[in-house]
Amino acid sequence: MPSGHSFTYQSVTVFVKPSGKEVTEEEKMWKSLFFVILVLLHCCCWTTHGEIFTSIGQMTDLIYTEKELVHSLREYIKAEESKLAAVKSWASKLDALTRLSTSDPEGYLAHPVNAYKLMKRLNTEWSELENLVLQNPSDGFISNMSVHRQYFPGEEDETGAAKALMRLQDTYQLDSEAFSKGKLPGVHSDAVLTVDDCFDMGKTAYNDADYYHAVLWFQQSLKQLDDGEEAVVSKADILDYLSYSVYQMGDLPRAIELTRRLVAIDSTHERAGGNLRYFEQLLSKQLSEMNRAYQPASEEPIQLGTYTRPKDHLPEREAYEALCRGEGLQMNEARRSRLFCRYHDGKNNPRLLLKPVKEEDEWDSPHIVRYLDSLSDEEIEKIKELAKPRLARATVRDPKTGVLTTANYRVSKSAWLEEEEDPVIERVNQRIEDITGLTVETAELLQVANYGVGGQYEPHYDFSRRPFDSNLKVDGNRLATFLNYKDEPDAFKRLGTGNRVATFLNYMSDVEAGGATVFPDFGAAIRPRKGTSVFWYNLFKSGEGDYRTRHAACPVLVGSKWVSNKWIHERGQEFRRPCGLTEVD
Repeated sequence: MPSGHSFTYQSVTVFVKPSGKEVTEEEKMWKSLFFVILVLLHCCCWTTHGEIFTSIGQMTDLIYTEKELVHSLREYIKAEESKLAAVKSWASKLDALTRLSTSDPEGYLAHPVNAYKLMKRLNTEWSELENLVLQNPSDGFISNMSVHRQYFPGEEDETGAAKALMRLQDTYQLDSEAFSKGKLPGVHSDAVLTVDDCFDMGKTAYNDADYYHAVLWFQQSLKQLDDGEEAVVSKADILDYLSYSVYQMGDLPRAIELTRRLVAIDSTHERAGGNLRYFEQLLSKQLSEMNRAYQPASEEPIQLGTYTRPKDHLPEREAYEALCRGEGLQMNEARRSRLFCRYHDGKNNPRLLLKPVKEEDEWDSPHIVRYLDSLSDEEIEKIKELAKPRLARATVRDPKTGVLTTANYRVSKSAWLEEEEDPVIERVNQRIEDITGLTVETAELLQVANYGVGGQYEPHYDFSRRPFDSNLKVDGNRLATFLNYKDEPDAFKRLGTGNRVATFLNYMSDVEAGGATVFPDFGAAIRPRKGTSVFWYNLFKSGEGDYRTRHAACPVLVGSKWVSNKWIHERGQEFRRPCGLTEVD
């Protein structure tokens, strides 16, 4: 082990000096005490000229000095013991946590609450421990923290994890209490959110002016505190934030009732009295203008559905989220009767003649198919192994510049793999060409994506939209969405390979809950199944975009979703997929 570093053994930190001799925390404490005594003796027992006191009178003064030293020594020991007890408590708690998390890291992080709390611990709580240790010189620990801090998540990561929980809350219509108790659909776990966790969730939303979610989480924090749970945050602080957030949601009667509770707890609160008077005057004015009598606030607790969720940029938000929950599916018996399964040999492709792939229809129009056993477990692990070191925030192509950039509507980590890197990538690319009958020479690199807690890709088109043609036949139900997303003529100009004609999507993991690929336009939901692939055309044979293929990756509720995809382009397909006679062939 390199000298000057520290390690943990049985929850006691041991420091290693350059000589290699181990110095325990207790020995280090006594060395510090000895140093303090020397300093105090130097300050109290020497004159400014460096001469020692020799008179009895002067020595009598030393008796009282010694008494003061002993008192100072006792205070120092008490402070060190208090600090050491606090550090040991931290170590015991974190020791138990790391034993649980390291026994099955991916399984542990599959639960969104565990993922959020890991972000919160490393960004916030470990910093609190660092500050505790910094109260006195502890060079070994601080050195270790400094080495590892560069790998810690930051404020943005903790905020992102909190927003991921809120995203799941919205999409799957889960109340804050379900999250705080670790109760997710089909899953029950010991992963819980404390009063302080819920309060911090509320503050994340509050700081983003997202008062809808702020209210839900402050209310849950208050409920758990009222139920007797211990917390660092005070009830007054929760009521202060909650009352103002409720006011921002337009619920003045409830804002007044909450502020009155705050005043009853802390009559000297710097804002409560003024806020209460303002809320009461505002409500009185509103009632007078509407000629209505005062109605007291509802006694029902605030919960999911109490307030209307604000609209956002996505026109089909409700349909998209309903499909993610398994609602609004348009599969019926008539459509199901048109779906078949078959063996597919790629039109007598020699590599598939002896071992054709199993093909299943997922949807009739547009035609979406799933291929079974398209990736082996060994291939999946190799692809993940190659991708993991390079995973970075997934990007989308800017419609104006064609340059890849990050976007809030796509939350995942991705990497791009070239076939020269490993025979497995070359083999997978060849298999995609064999199955689809399309050349992959002009396709984009194999993209590998990992969707963790709350990971999603909101409704989007894979192809580049051209300027709107008023003569193009577009279903009236899709026209509004089409007009919002129609003009991206230069998205792939830099590539020089034409538009994305088709998408081949490999599922490289099963997902416990969530993570479906949904098509809001026609109400389809395709569930991830490890080792299978789905394929569809984004363009008609005329080269016009098929706007029905607007699709989304639903947020992962529980689990870790791994996919890889190949976007196949137009160039090189001229004789493999000839043009049709009409725009929509």
